Amino acid sequence: MARKGMGGPGGGMGGMDMNALLKQAQQMQTDMLQAQEALKDEQTEASAGGGMVKVTISGDLVIKDVTIDPDAVDPEDAEMLAEMVQAAVNEAIRSAQELAASKMPDMPGMPGMGGPGLPGG
Repeated sequence: MARKGMGGPGGGMGGMDMNALLKQAQQMQTDMLQAQEALKDEQTEASAGGGMVKVTISGDLVIKDVTIDPDAVDPEDAEMLAEMVQAAVNEAIRSAQELAASKMPDMPGMPGMGGPGLPGG
């Protein structure tokens, strides 16, 4: 019984040009690294408590600044201040993640990488 070989012309997977696929993957990796490097210079700010607590965060999720209005410091209610800081940090992270998603190159077929019909795309 004769067996047919795998792949089409040129061997490989269904005749795909593996060199072209490799080059495309390398270009995508380069694009991603460039986008990630650029995000380090981007910043976003979020606030909580009507602006009483402000957090500035970089695009690579490093907290750069936390500003607390002196009126927010109530020795009797430190828990409220902690909640405002937590809310501001969480909002800053969400905002920075949106920024990162908007700056990342589109990568079709890669979940979360901005492909058509996928988150970030």
